[in-house]
Amino acid sequence: MKILYLNYPLPSDGLEQATFGDGATLAMYRIGGQPTAQEMAEADGIITGSANHDVGPVDQYPNCKIILRLGVGYDNLDLRAWAARGVPVCNVPDYGTSEVADHAVTLMVTLARGIVHYQERLRADPIGNWGWSPAPPLMRRLRDNTFGIIGFGRIGMAAARRAAGFGMDIVFYDPHLPNGVELGFGCRRVHSVNELMAQSDAVSLHAPSTDETRHIINAQSLAAAKQDLILINTARGPLVDLDALHDALKSGQIGGAALDVFPSEPPTPLPRLLAAWRDREAWLADRLLVTPHAAFFSPPANLDIRRKAAECLLVFLRDNRLTNCVNLDLLKRNR
Repeated sequence: MKILYLNYPLPSDGLEQATFGDGATLAMYRIGGQPTAQEMAEADGIITGSANHDVGPVDQYPNCKIILRLGVGYDNLDLRAWAARGVPVCNVPDYGTSEVADHAVTLMVTLARGIVHYQERLRADPIGNWGWSPAPPLMRRLRDNTFGIIGFGRIGMAAARRAAGFGMDIVFYDPHLPNGVELGFGCRRVHSVNELMAQSDAVSLHAPSTDETRHIINAQSLAAAKQDLILINTARGPLVDLDALHDALKSGQIGGAALDVFPSEPPTPLPRLLAAWRDREAWLADRLLVTPHAAFFSPPANLDIRRKAAECLLVFLRDNRLTNCVNLDLLKRNR
């Protein structure tokens, strides 16, 4: 069994080799590393550790039987091309569920309770600025506010549970779920993004990046939003039209935003919104939080994703048991 590990994000400590066992040959390359032509030709399976880098043309890997994305998102892989070769594309959908849900709700709470606002005032003058006034612009009571979710999968549901713990009303939009999911969870469901935006005090994105979801947050949906809306994106950068978000924040159409992901990462060229944030433009003060695609990470999650990825590849190559396949429908059509 020959495994090719591309775009490996961290130095290896032997976990992957131990999972595959002594009968496997494992070739690992960091981002930017280039495997040999022989390694590419002989690889039985491929793991790729980057959400932003492809692995190149499918025909470079004539022996490949499975490819796995080390993470949830897989929009950087050509599902159709791999399916045409009969190769399943898999992911690791459940490794960082708690971390991303924690991060999304924490970003909302940080803005809603003015945590950064108060810290920076006190850092500037711990004595003179002591006190709650002036209050930050998005300060509110979370209880009885409405928490809206776009994409009610594992992470969306986990975020909903956390928001419900603050006493928030939960509403979601997800056209791909069957009827009755809302009854089992005890929340409400709407059937359009605009309807969700109009009802919600905070909206958190938890959908994959597809043609359907690209710019699902745009000028039209932002125009439908409550004026004090907090928008949170810990999912995928292309879900949000950053120029439309810039304009909605600057005009006061919505209250604030918190972004962990961007269409390109690092975000170059720097979008107008991030340039205004970097330059501390007054209109954006205490209304935007930015983190560097870190929502998924914790030391336990990092171990989980590596172990789960290796196990997924192993059980397919050894036992012909397929799990977490994201191009299954395409494979079935090609049979």
